[in-house]
Amino acid sequence: MKDKKLKIFAGLLSTLLLISLIIKLINAPGGMILSGLVLGSFVLVVFLLGSLIVAAFFRLIFKNTSFLTLFSINTSIGFIVFHYNLYSPTLTITVPPGFTGEVNLVLSNVEDNILKVDSNGIGYVNQWTFDKTYIKPIVIESTGRNITEHCVGFNPSTFWGKGKTCCFQGKQINTLSFEIVPSERIGQKQYYFKDLTQLVDTTLVLATSPDRYTKIQTQPLEVELDKK
Repeated sequence: MKDKKLKIFAGLLSTLLLISLIIKLINAPGGMILSGLVLGSFVLVVFLLGSLIVAAFFRLIFKNTSFLTLFSINTSIGFIVFHYNLYSPTLTITVPPGFTGEVNLVLSNVEDNILKVDSNGIGYVNQWTFDKTYIKPIVIESTGRNITEHCVGFNPSTFWGKGKTCCFQGKQINTLSFEIVPSERIGQKQYYFKDLTQLVDTTLVLATSPDRYTKIQTQPLEVELDKK
């Protein structure tokens, strides 16, 4: 009787976690041409096959517990871990009235995120937020007007673009970015550009060592020629 009740409970829990996980994968970032749902489904299939093996092993130890119960318990634990790894905060970002252009959240040493961006669209986030964020944010003007519909992400499957800009004291600036476009350009990426090395608050930047993917910011060399 105890095993029957445990089997029902673990089975229901595992099923609910799986359904909520699939819903969450719809919004998860993808890679290459595959969506987050497709990539996540591959991982889920491998995990479920692995869970069958693990459940079979534990069945040898817990002989009085059914295979289905052990499988449901194992998958429930795995799904909870999966949920945690997929968790993303939904940030609320405040921009100046009428702002259009690229918004950059810079990896910073701050404890509390600075999500009220300056006139250049620059805010600052801590390491945890930088690592966990992938959900589209809520964006409002300082007047209270919601302009989230004006936001354009990196590509159809990944909203936040991750950038690496060099050089700041020989190290790179790491950013999460997206665009805010005018009403007549909603849904159209504009490829705005700004030199962050000249605009960030250097006291807040948590710079890291550059790698081969780091974008080097350069300034054009202006040469004046004497007219003869």
